[in-house]
Amino acid sequence: MVLMLGNEAVAQGAYEAGAAVASSYPGTPSTEITEALARYTGIYSEWAPNEKVAVETAIGASVAGGRAFSAMKHVGLNVAADPLFTVSYTGVNAGLVICVADDQGMHSSQNEQDSRHYARAAKVPMLEPSDSEECRVFTKKAYELSEEYDTPVLLRLSTRVSHSRSLVSGGGAERTAVAIKPYVKNPGKYVMMPAMARGRHVFVEERTRRLRGYSELNTVTYSEDRKIGIISSGIAYQYAREALGDGASYLKLGMVWPLPDDLLREFAANVEECVVIEELDPFIEEHCKSLGIPVKGKDMFSPLGEYSANAIEKALLGGRDAALSARPPGTHTQAAMPSRPPVLCPGCPHKGVFYAIKRLGLAVCGDIGCYTLGALPPIQAMDTCVCMGASIGMAHGMGKVRKDLKTVAVIGDSTFLHSGVTGLINVTYNKGAATVIILDNSITGMTGHQQNPATGTTLMGEKVPPVDLQKLCEAIGVRRVFVADPFDPDAMTKAIKRETEAADEPSVIIARRPCALLPVFKPSKGQRITDKCKGCGMCLKIGCPAISKTGGQNGVDLMAIDPQICVGCGFCQKVCKFGAISAL
Repeated sequence: MVLMLGNEAVAQGAYEAGAAVASSYPGTPSTEITEALARYTGIYSEWAPNEKVAVETAIGASVAGGRAFSAMKHVGLNVAADPLFTVSYTGVNAGLVICVADDQGMHSSQNEQDSRHYARAAKVPMLEPSDSEECRVFTKKAYELSEEYDTPVLLRLSTRVSHSRSLVSGGGAERTAVAIKPYVKNPGKYVMMPAMARGRHVFVEERTRRLRGYSELNTVTYSEDRKIGIISSGIAYQYAREALGDGASYLKLGMVWPLPDDLLREFAANVEECVVIEELDPFIEEHCKSLGIPVKGKDMFSPLGEYSANAIEKALLGGRDAALSARPPGTHTQAAMPSRPPVLCPGCPHKGVFYAIKRLGLAVCGDIGCYTLGALPPIQAMDTCVCMGASIGMAHGMGKVRKDLKTVAVIGDSTFLHSGVTGLINVTYNKGAATVIILDNSITGMTGHQQNPATGTTLMGEKVPPVDLQKLCEAIGVRRVFVADPFDPDAMTKAIKRETEAADEPSVIIARRPCALLPVFKPSKGQRITDKCKGCGMCLKIGCPAISKTGGQNGVDLMAIDPQICVGCGFCQKVCKFGAISAL
């Protein structure tokens, strides 16, 4: 038995199942799955430019006869939805597993969508493990189901399952030898033009009917009195068990789509009261009600955020009779955690860009990445953020409506390659005049320093020719492309001002400086505040967590730099107008 993150256990399961190819795009909380897979021999693993390409790569591997895997976060499944809906029709050759990690509570996401709807809409089975051991077992089972039922299989995780450690058996289990299946030309199965697709749709509906009878991963446990029955899955089941212990009966669903109609009816008939406990949408609850099963659910629980054992206990046990109101053995009250607002790291090059933007008072269409924190105080230099790549398209659209509004799009290097390139093509093709600032920090910083096509290194550590962002922008029609240092505040400000005023054509500024957490960044001895400080607070406006107010003199707050946090980038020294900051 070994302790594993849920994500690591999924990788272990894919390894044991004989997966041959893994293609993913990093996205919290799913990132560690593919990182862990890359450490196994016998599996080819890669970071794709985006989730759509990743799933298409996995589909190709499956059709060629190798078991394939792809992982992403919930919003990544939006990007991959196009191939997902059609591979449901084509089915597979070798097993195909697509793992999606939902982010209830939006710990690192712009929404908390419920990916179970994709399983229903695309008509593919979805499994949902509730701990690390189930992550391993369910991943292996997903490959068996994929090949038995000729279907891709979705594996749904949540942040708490992905990032919690629990015991896993077979941590060193041997890999199953799975031979590459023969490749046979079969246009009727794999070419989804209308005539072929109509026939495959019939197959999909029959497959769904057969899967409704599959209950191997669903478990039922009855209490002695059977007064209350809980229908749940995933992490919500763990919360319910912690809150209610053996005082309730449970139907734990391992397959959350298609749902087992007969089993749901049988369980509800054997308890006095039935409650569905599920985070986010009333997915299971509404299905039960469509079957005429009387259940409670969102009338007792919120459709927002994460649950907890305490919340479930309060909702279900408050005011009930003694048989249910006693706290189950081993439960405890969770202490409130102090808040820790997210901030850009000391030495982060993005600060220089935001400092310049704010000086110019521009409208800023932002994007997904570390730099999204530029919307927060004290920087407050980002106006919009919708999804990966949206910054460029939105800036283009704003420019078509308001010629007087000076607007820039801010996007990271990895995000630009993910889905910003097509937006920039749209700008040049349709005679836009957007100014795009690519924050090139030489890594995919937002998810923990993964490689991308511009870094020159693959997930498996191979050296490859990096994408030249400057040449790429020029190739798609941008004539004004410049590279600037974000830690030169005056030069950066002048460049942005110049380009936003050149309103007759688009331009790109590549703000290039490596992430402060990369090994290539060489921190100095740090900075200090001298007695020249006037307490103006200008240095606070760059949003560096190393700088703070301290007790001053004569009622004037002076500034201080924490030497334990400062990395010595020197940017604060450049913005101080009084020369009050110097190197140690």
